[in-house]
Amino acid sequence: MSRVEVAKTYKLYVDGKFPRSESGRSYPVTDPKGRFLANVSQASRKDLRDAVAAARKAFGGWSGATAYNRGQVLYRVAEMLQDRREQFVARVGEAEGLSGRKAEAVVDAAVDRWVYYAGWTDKIASVLGAANPVAGPYFSFTTPEPTGVVGVLAPQRSSLLGLVSVLAPVLATGCTAVVVTSGERPLPAVTLAEVLATSDVPAGVANVLSGSALELGPWLASHADVNALDPIGAGPVGKVEMARAAADTVKRVLDTGDEEPDWTARPGLARLRNCLEAKTVWHPLGT
Repeated sequence: MSRVEVAKTYKLYVDGKFPRSESGRSYPVTDPKGRFLANVSQASRKDLRDAVAAARKAFGGWSGATAYNRGQVLYRVAEMLQDRREQFVARVGEAEGLSGRKAEAVVDAAVDRWVYYAGWTDKIASVLGAANPVAGPYFSFTTPEPTGVVGVLAPQRSSLLGLVSVLAPVLATGCTAVVVTSGERPLPAVTLAEVLATSDVPAGVANVLSGSALELGPWLASHADVNALDPIGAGPVGKVEMARAAADTVKRVLDTGDEEPDWTARPGLARLRNCLEAKTVWHPLGT
C-alpha cells in the first residue's frame, strides 16, 4: 500500500509560542525547481501587531540584562545552531538550491556570524561610548543605549546567513525584534525560530513572521511602537514606501542601498550603531 506523506505546516513564532496566523492563511513553499517543500503560515496585520506588542513587553527585561548575560544567551543560540547543523544544511540547500558543500559553508558562516555578534555584547559600551572633554568643572560621558523594538524585513535571497546578519546585531545591542522572513525562502528562518524557542532567548525578544514583505512592511513601518527599521528585504520600491511610512513616527531607518550586500563579507559596526541611541550625562566635579 502506498503511503501518503504528511505535509508540514510551519507556524509563526510570537512571544515564545508558535501560533497559527489569526487569518487562517498559509501558502506552499517550493524549492528553486518548483518542488513542494512545506506549507507556512501567512502572517496578517493582526499577527504583526501581536508580535510588536510581545517585543515591546520583552524589551525592558532584555535591555536591562547585563551585557555579559546577553552574550551568554546569544552564544547558546550559536551552540544550538551548530548542534542542528545537518538540519540547517538541508533547509538551506533546499531553499537556495545549493549543493551540499555550499550549503555547509553557508551554515558554518551563519554560526560564526552569531558568535561574532555574541562577542560584541560586552564591548559595545567601550567602543561606542566616550568620556568627553569639556571646558568646565564637569564629567561628561556618552553611553550607547538600545533604541527599542526593531522591525526587520529579512533578506529575500540569503535565507539564513543574511537573516542572521541582520537579526543578531539587533539582539546583541539589547533591542527586541520583529522579523518578516523571506517570502519565497522562509524555511531556514522558521527553523531558526525553533532554535530560539528552545534556547535561553526570553519570550518576545525575537518574533518571526512568515509572509509577504510587501503586505506587512508598510504596517511595520507605520507602527508607532516600532523604534527602528531595517528594510533590507523590501526591494527598492518597498524601501522608499517604508521610509515614507516611518517618517510619521520618526523612526530610524537603516539605509541598505538598492541591492543586498555580500553577506559573506566581514561584518562591521554599522548594524550595531543602527540599533543604538547615544545618551550623554553631565555630572559636576566634587570639591
